[in-house]
Amino acid sequence: MSRRFAEYESLDLSRVNEEVLADWMQHRLFEESLKSREGAPSFVFYEGPPSANGMPGIHHVMARAIKDTICRYKTMKGFRVDRKAGWDTHGLPVELGVEKSLGITKEDIGKSISVEEYNAACRRDVMKFTKEWEDLTHKMGYWVDMEHPYITYDNRYIETLWWLLAELYKKGLLYKGYTIQPYSPAAGTGLSTHELNQPGCYRDVKDTTCVAQFKIMDPKPEMQLHGDAFFLAWTTTPWTLPSNTALCVGPEIEYLAVQTFNPYNGIPITVVLGKPLLHTLFNPKGECEEIPASYDPAQKLLPYKVIASWKGKELEGMRYEQLIPWVNPGEGAFRVITGNFVTTEDGTGIVHIAPTFGADDDRVAKKSGVPPLMLRDKEGNMRPMVDLAGRYFPTTDLDPVFVEKHMDLPLYDVYAGRYVKNAYDAGKTEKDETLDVELCVMLKMQNRVFRIEKMTHNYPHCWRTDKPVLYYPLDSWFIRTTACKEEMIANNGKIYWKPESTGTGRFGKWLENLQDWNLSRSRYWGTPLPIWRTEDGSEEICIGSVEELYNEIEKAVKAGMMERNPWAGFKPGVYTEENYAKIDLHRPFVDEITLCSPSGQPMRRELDLIDVWFDSGAMPYAQMHYPFENRERVKDGSVFPADFIAEGVDQTRGWFFTLHAIATMISGTSSFKVVVSNGLVLDKKGNKMSKRLGNAVDPFETIKKYGSDPLRWYMITNSSPWDNLKFDTDGVEEVRRKFFGTLYNTYQFFALYANLDGFTGEEESIPFAKRPEIDRWILSELNTLIREVDDQLSDYEPTRAGRAISDFVSENLSNWYVRLSRRRFWAGDMTEDKLSAYQTLYTSLLTVSKLMAPISPFYADRLYRDLTGKDESVHLALFPQLDQSQVDRALEQSMQMAQQISSMVLALRRKVNLKVRQPLATLMIPAIDDEQRRCIESVQPLILSEVNVKELRFVDDSMGILVKRIKPDFKRLGPRYGKVMKALAEAVTAMTQEEIRSLEKAGTFRMEVAGTPVELELADVEIVSEDIPGWLVANEGNLTVALDITVTDELRSEGLARELVNRVQNIRKQSGFEVSDKVNVLLLSNDIMDKVVAEHHDYIAQQIQAESLEISDAVSDGMELDFDDFVLSIQVVKHQG
Repeated sequence: MSRRFAEYESLDLSRVNEEVLADWMQHRLFEESLKSREGAPSFVFYEGPPSANGMPGIHHVMARAIKDTICRYKTMKGFRVDRKAGWDTHGLPVELGVEKSLGITKEDIGKSISVEEYNAACRRDVMKFTKEWEDLTHKMGYWVDMEHPYITYDNRYIETLWWLLAELYKKGLLYKGYTIQPYSPAAGTGLSTHELNQPGCYRDVKDTTCVAQFKIMDPKPEMQLHGDAFFLAWTTTPWTLPSNTALCVGPEIEYLAVQTFNPYNGIPITVVLGKPLLHTLFNPKGECEEIPASYDPAQKLLPYKVIASWKGKELEGMRYEQLIPWVNPGEGAFRVITGNFVTTEDGTGIVHIAPTFGADDDRVAKKSGVPPLMLRDKEGNMRPMVDLAGRYFPTTDLDPVFVEKHMDLPLYDVYAGRYVKNAYDAGKTEKDETLDVELCVMLKMQNRVFRIEKMTHNYPHCWRTDKPVLYYPLDSWFIRTTACKEEMIANNGKIYWKPESTGTGRFGKWLENLQDWNLSRSRYWGTPLPIWRTEDGSEEICIGSVEELYNEIEKAVKAGMMERNPWAGFKPGVYTEENYAKIDLHRPFVDEITLCSPSGQPMRRELDLIDVWFDSGAMPYAQMHYPFENRERVKDGSVFPADFIAEGVDQTRGWFFTLHAIATMISGTSSFKVVVSNGLVLDKKGNKMSKRLGNAVDPFETIKKYGSDPLRWYMITNSSPWDNLKFDTDGVEEVRRKFFGTLYNTYQFFALYANLDGFTGEEESIPFAKRPEIDRWILSELNTLIREVDDQLSDYEPTRAGRAISDFVSENLSNWYVRLSRRRFWAGDMTEDKLSAYQTLYTSLLTVSKLMAPISPFYADRLYRDLTGKDESVHLALFPQLDQSQVDRALEQSMQMAQQISSMVLALRRKVNLKVRQPLATLMIPAIDDEQRRCIESVQPLILSEVNVKELRFVDDSMGILVKRIKPDFKRLGPRYGKVMKALAEAVTAMTQEEIRSLEKAGTFRMEVAGTPVELELADVEIVSEDIPGWLVANEGNLTVALDITVTDELRSEGLARELVNRVQNIRKQSGFEVSDKVNVLLLSNDIMDKVVAEHHDYIAQQIQAESLEISDAVSDGMELDFDDFVLSIQVVKHQG
């Protein structure tokens, strides 16, 4: 059979990308790969849903490359791997984008634009960049079903969400509560704790803080001897001080009464604060035996005297004046209470309690019977002093009767309507004076503040608006996740986390400190909470299906609470897309449905939407429209739980948690078995990428320039997936050049000579045992590679797998096997040796194409098809199988020794600029034992040929030819032997030659230093040999080589002959001669070169394929070759015979 292997002019991976992708699309290869595994065991994979209302970035390529690598690998291992794409379509990102595009705020919805119009705009906007997402998915080679994605706004998807919520409701895990929750004024909705724990939500901000003075109304006798007495309490949020109703102390903390002066006005005062924090407010140098009668604030050193101390529990019940008397909260306020959460790490040891703005504050206040400070709005609802927009309630929004009876309007009006954070006020910037500053200045004027200072502290921000959140009292629906906490922890222990530290650390710690899940969102575009309630809350129903709601509507129509059923055309139980398109489960349509309670009362839907993270966390069930469809597939394990998921580490407390929580509460198990959490993709300097900073990398441009294979290979092999990647396009180019360029050149070499010799790959195979040692070695290494790549990919370690392939291609296949076997391919006839070389290289390349296919799918497919000559993709092939009979560890170790020694010798040559073409006389090696000597002897001819040395001599260390020195590695030894490290360093340096040889031979050496037993390992030290005259010496581990660098006249002549051969070969290449072309060579007579040619004529002629090699006194139309000591004129022409 005759065939030709494709040859190329150059490597253009971007073009390969386009051509291979076009073929995949034309032949629907992804679908074919699924069909080819019909009936095979399932490997279940879940795709985390992105939102298509924003453009994809380079970091999405990273996460998807990891997912695609594992899924392609499992397909090649014989599994059927269904991959269903998904779109996350609800929530804040969509709503905020629409508000921005329409130029509206949340307050305009329902006024200038109807809810129906607004949600229609959200539905359109959420899929705005679908085309770009699909385009990137295809171009990067990510195989996932984009034609049948799950979409979270789909009615059938929502129906499953309702079923899940109804199941939680039946289990008593869904409840309504009025609690302090994170709230985003900028977004206009509450947030869950897992949203608040997204990476970057907590940020260091510089705020005005103060230590406020709360005047004591019933001071103890010791507190009455020096001015008025005050409790000192520190706060980083002075805007909450008008809502203060209590002070909290630690019951067992010791508190001091301290006589001093107000540092701003010099007024004598006695202050109370925690003893451990005394010196955070007072310089110890200011302590005095007797407090002076007065103090000038201009003095820097504030005098003070400690006069008494009490345990916190002894202060409980003491009363103080309201700090900012704008509103009267009623009886029970303004007293000292106790709480175990109080610490003495910072502040004063006394906590200012504003029950409406802190969960701890609210809890301890309720326990002690302290009322919150509340206002009554015009609708008669009791509200905290700050409204949902993040400002002190405007007076016009308050109940006039309440204002008259309970408020000091002249004082309050000064600040009414003021935003508590400048970030909420469109008219202010970060540079403008804040409300905190104004309040602190007011307190300073009233002798009610002891210290005011700017301070950097960690403060939570909204994950979508980037603006500060408040802790705010909200009437919300919660999932009682704490009831399943232990089960979640137990299930987490069964998950294989990559890396393990994320599961035991970040995720595990999160579960240990689990709080109930705030499900409610006060927005418009999202999954409506399916709970209908009577006005007084005494009766309610949680709807679990569209059919159930349909039937309840029918009851409401019969009861006269609705005129008609708006879903009259809908057919319950028919689950087609067409049928479900007749209804819409979003607002405002579900809000217009009134149901009838068992007692005949009207029930209206709770207006909340649910947390968008519930949408994505429910996808294992909702993508299947479970339990309405696919019930058996979910139960039999073919689609649940997932064998594998992967997303960014930022999903640890997001999607990973919600997947885990919902599955544990519903099914009693985790929804995934293995999870890879990849790190962040940063710019090359380690900074976060953003369009604002101008350091974002366009994935489309990167793929267009380099092709997606180098990009994927770089991302996978540069660092482990869970480490942050400092992305640098120079690294992508290096991968393209070094790995793909080397593999391409190796294939090109094979194809060129295979086509010349008519090799087809169909020839009868040379038995393994009959192949030359070099062939058996590379095939042994190839099978070792198969085992390594298989093991690493099965352990979800794509980085190690990719690196192993890179090392094999560059070091073993190209730099060693092909280079050492070139002359076999150049030989004339197709001998058994030559055929063995072809078959070995063919097998190696074909196997590499399969091994690399999961990571770099495009070039692997091109290489595979070029090698097989068939129109069949590598992605339909099975993963290579290890042939243990071809693995020869002894041969691999011998060849590795040859490579190592060659590398060391070549490095010595470079050190003194001795080209490899220059032969040298002798290489000396002191073998540490007989085994090492036998290993070297088995590859001795290969080593000598590779490094171009005539003789290898083994020497005994005891001969004293080589003297070794040893130095300790302080980084390794220091942590283990810190106290005796100095003495150990001296002992190591003083080791004898015999002791050094013992360490090299055994790999360990025991000694005792200052009474401490020490066990040295070879890696703990650096061993070097001293150079000897005329020789260069190198050490690596327990291997030492010494190279004789003396060049005799005879050696120089041979070196020049080799150099001439190299120069002529370059001329042949530049002239475009074919490999088989014979040439005529004419040299201009030269004393040095004439002698070289005379001595090595036959060698030179054979190497350059010269029909004639002559010396002449004149050379016309020649070129000049510059040697170190002379210039040679030469003419090379193709022989016309």
